[in-house]
Amino acid sequence: MEKQDNLFLKKDPTMKDFQQYILDMEDERGFTKDVLQNCLMMGEEVGELFKAIRKGSNLQIDPNSKVGSIDEEIVDVFIFLCAIANKFDIDIEKAFREKEKINKKRIWK
Repeated sequence: MEKQDNLFLKKDPTMKDFQQYILDMEDERGFTKDVLQNCLMMGEEVGELFKAIRKGSNLQIDPNSKVGSIDEEIVDVFIFLCAIANKFDIDIEKAFREKEKINKKRIWK
């Protein structure tokens, strides 16, 4: 079976470009469309991110534990975040801007 890669992410992509790329990636690679499974998998990736941070900070970690780099684990979390947003038809950039309008009115101490 020949490996296909019809995925393309333009230079200087917008958040919408990332979301479309991940939607296409899920289709091309046959990833699950089940949002609950995506949420559980994202939770696992967050755990791996925390483990990578512990490892990078020289905190106690099982030396036999396999964990990626911090940047790799952040990307894995980002992929699932976009996949979940896509399933709910959420434009992350728009949602970010709207939420930040609310946050700017809050008092931060």
